[in-house]
Order: sequence, then structure tokens, then C-alpha cells
Amino acid sequence: MAPRIWLLGVTGILCALSLGTWGASDPVPSCNASTNTNCAECLRNVSCLWCNSKNKCYHYPVRKILPPKSLCPLSDARWGVCWVNFEALIIAMSVAGGIIILSICVCCCCCCCRKKKNRQHDATDQKMEREKEQRKMRQEERKSEMKVRHDEIRKKYGLFNQQNSYAKFENN
Repeated sequence: MAPRIWLLGVTGILCALSLGTWGASDPVPSCNASTNTNCAECLRNVSCLWCNSKNKCYHYPVRKILPPKSLCPLSDARWGVCWVNFEALIIAMSVAGGIIILSICVCCCCCCCRKKKNRQHDATDQKMEREKEQRKMRQEERKSEMKVRHDEIRKKYGLFNQQNSYAKFENN
């Protein structure tokens, strides 16, 4: 139930954001119209790429993941924001992705190991409980054997039928 509500909420937010961008009154210029202006004007359109070395605005080659070096070197390419070059953006995204993947792997390993340890502890606890019961049974057997042996000794020496052997002697 909760994942469905979460999914509906995310869908609603995305729809609201897309409606907000459709209703924008300020038209976004094409990439060719922003040539020889500045980086901020070029990057207002998300499909544009600014090349710092050539001071030109290009249409981002969406069929390729990275823009070719012939279009603009990665160290001079700007996309999304003007203050981060494409190389730094790629490195930062790679590091962030690696950290996320590593943390997910660590969490999965911790969960699996914890379950395995719990199973091992359960087996160890059961084994210790069985051993405790066996010791208790052996102790009870020894106790009953000792009682029988003591009773035989008392019987042999005639001490078996006395009610209170430690009663005070009364002076008559």
C-alpha cells in the first residue's frame, strides 16, 4: 500500500512540474540563436551545450552520451550550469554513483551477514540449551544415586528409621 501511495505522489509532482513548464510564458531560445552571447543565456535551454573556448552554443548531441571532442573539448564544455565543466561533472557524478552503489552493497552485505549470524547464534543457543538439559539430567541421576547409596548406608547402620537424629537430649 505504501509504495503505491509513494508512486502516486511522485507521479503527481512530476505532472505538476511538467504543467508548470508548459505554462511558462518566457519562450526558450534555440541553441543557434544563443551563439556568441554568454553561457547563462545558452544554458537556459537544457538541450544546449556551451563551449567556453569557442564561445559558441551548440545543440547537445543526444545520440552520444558525451559530446565529441571535435565539437568541444570536455574541459571547456558546459552543460546545466556555467561554473562546472563537463569533465568535473562526469567525475563528480561517477564518484557519487560509486558511493551510492558501494553503500547499497555494504548495506546488503550487512543485512545478509546479520541474518547469517542470527542463524548461527540460534543454532549455538539451541546446542547450549540441549547440553544444559543433558547436564541437568545427569545431575538428577547422580543425585538420586547418591540418595539411594546414603539410604543403604543408613539402613545398614540402623539410622534409617530415626525421626529426628539431631534432637536435643533432654535431661530426665
